[in-house]
Amino acid sequence: MSSKGSMNESRRSFLKLAAGTAAVAAVAGILPRVARAGGLPHLSPSDPTAKALGYVEDHTKTKNPAYKPGADCSNCLFYEGKAGEAWGPCKIFPGKDVAAKGWCVSHQNKA
Repeated sequence: MSSKGSMNESRRSFLKLAAGTAAVAAVAGILPRVARAGGLPHLSPSDPTAKALGYVEDHTKTKNPAYKPGADCSNCLFYEGKAGEAWGPCKIFPGKDVAAKGWCVSHQNKA
């Protein structure tokens, strides 16, 4: 086989691999969104991690001295819920939805 034929075969192999990788990445990106479409279970304030971080479902009800007025999950850097929805995923509590109007000590304002 000539070197030109060898290069073409290598290029074909690379393109097949790249296309396969792109397809897997596309499916992997879609599946978590589909799995989440029905919503995740809501985080309970009695969950051990939630308790440790002072999580409350309604920020107006916290008595934690670290709370700053106006802070809630919907304006937190870790909150991944959509604007206007009552519940959404949070990076601090993987696999659970938190209340958009909730709050915990991990709150960081979105920049």
